[in-house]
Amino acid sequence: MAEQNTEAKLKNLLKQEKIQLWNPPYTDDDNQPGQQHMQELANRYAPLLGLSAPEVGVALELIRVLAVKRGKGNKMFRETNVATLELLLPRDSKKDPKAKTYLETRLDVSLQQLMDRIAEEFGLKHVKLILNGKTLSGDQPLDQQGVKNHSKVMVLKVSDAEWKQQLMEDEEKKKNQNESIQRTQKGFQILSERDGSEDPDTTPFLEIGDQKGNPLNIPHKEKKALILAMGFHEKGRSLMKKKQYENALCHLLQADQQFSLLLSRICFRLRLDIVWCYQALEALSCLEDGRSRLQRAEECFLKCYGEQQQRLLRIKGNTGREDVLFLRLYLLQSLIFYIEGDDRQARIQLSRVESLYSRLVLDSEKMAQLMSLGFTDREARLGLRACQGDLQEAAIHISNRRQEREDLKQRERQRRRTRMEAISTLSELGFSRRDAARALHHAHGDVDKAYGILLDSSQATQASNNNSESALSPDKVQQLLYLGFERVSSEAALRLTGGDVQSATQLLLDNQGFISAELLSPPSTSSSSSPSSEEPSTSSTCPGTGTPRTHLKHSRGFSSEDTELVNEVLEDISHHEEDYLDLTLEEESELIAAMKTYLSREATLS
Repeated sequence: MAEQNTEAKLKNLLKQEKIQLWNPPYTDDDNQPGQQHMQELANRYAPLLGLSAPEVGVALELIRVLAVKRGKGNKMFRETNVATLELLLPRDSKKDPKAKTYLETRLDVSLQQLMDRIAEEFGLKHVKLILNGKTLSGDQPLDQQGVKNHSKVMVLKVSDAEWKQQLMEDEEKKKNQNESIQRTQKGFQILSERDGSEDPDTTPFLEIGDQKGNPLNIPHKEKKALILAMGFHEKGRSLMKKKQYENALCHLLQADQQFSLLLSRICFRLRLDIVWCYQALEALSCLEDGRSRLQRAEECFLKCYGEQQQRLLRIKGNTGREDVLFLRLYLLQSLIFYIEGDDRQARIQLSRVESLYSRLVLDSEKMAQLMSLGFTDREARLGLRACQGDLQEAAIHISNRRQEREDLKQRERQRRRTRMEAISTLSELGFSRRDAARALHHAHGDVDKAYGILLDSSQATQASNNNSESALSPDKVQQLLYLGFERVSSEAALRLTGGDVQSATQLLLDNQGFISAELLSPPSTSSSSSPSSEEPSTSSTCPGTGTPRTHLKHSRGFSSEDTELVNEVLEDISHHEEDYLDLTLEEESELIAAMKTYLSREATLS
């Protein structure tokens, strides 16, 4: 990392002075270095970096050679579509350990073709290729796996036995990873379809609640999408706790994709978790993405909490627990500043980190005392941080929080009991439990209003059925059959268009001759069920604001169908609403120590 730091500083100096090393007088017509001018640069920059002139000279020459090589590669790629890849070969396969190795290839060739070439040209029987911290695999072309012109590809040598084993492990790993994502998606899709019309003690379902745990009234379509996005995030966090960062990153990126489809503010905790996975995997090539994610996360932090966390203080009464999120943010920012060669900003952020860390690291004796009173280690950590380490205040705070959670559970049980009684009442009047549950949702729990909604819907459906029968004249159906459409789809299209043959034909053409179940389902009886054109406040996942933080909570129990999938995803949902704030700071402590070592070395050199 120190070499990257030096290189970044030199590039910044060259950029400030608008010096182009690939042009004269630093590079002559034969692409050789202009010795005198390069030496003058090295002598001038050495005191600024606290390094010797020869060390700076070597670093400058590496930058120059790379720039010349890159220019040639760009020209060749534009003219011939042949890319230049930098290969990071095993040490015992390189003639000159300090020399860089390049390979020219088209990007539309398969990975296996590239591996065969590398094996042949460098005498390696079996190899494994790594790009941006991920192993390239399969028969897909290189460009479809993210390989670009000037990509750096790590080459690992693999023995015969390891090769066979690796093939099996890669296949199994890929299968497990894909299966994990598919199972997570399927499980949360099942849960998102449930509306609470069944007994929650036997059929679990999910709700989205505010900061206090009160359920939010969200349109059904948006609620389903939010549950899926938040479900992927919860699964990713669960994997992060197990330090399975690569698998966690896959799930977090899926959550990121789902949130982006909602066109709502992506959770700043999700952005923070993604960048934390980057650093845990040492995926420094993801630096640019990480920088932009942290910038957006900080903007959301300030918007949600306020410049001085005044909004958070007003809602929660304290800010100590949320400080762990700021610690991670500042620590990751310090790391990125250092890699970019900005030591001053790296030190400023690290100073903020150390100040926070000194307040957040907990006294083991106080932890033990609280746990001896019957509190869990999580409660002890959160309580002490909320009360700035005051033991007595923490004990009172934890007891109050327990009582608040118990009161919430009692209200929730009563609310669900009332809801189930109302659904039973409406179902006894001849309506289905699912329709009754949806009507109650639109009527905000008012049974009389729900009955009116159901009655209006029933009458509208009956009228629609009567009209649809008249719309299905044999002549009209025959006209659509003559055009090549199926009878079932033709009849459905005529019903939907009120018997208008031209409109029915256009509808069938627009849907490739097939009428989906979504089109056939009757429109909602409440305007609140349609997605809003504006972002609803309930879709925000930022805690501590005027808009509530959404969180998942679930009823315990077992479903008659898809039990395994549902129970599997429910295991990844924390039962504690502040689980995301419960960090031991062990990983953070290790990264702080590493950053202090790097920066102290730079300070000594300077």
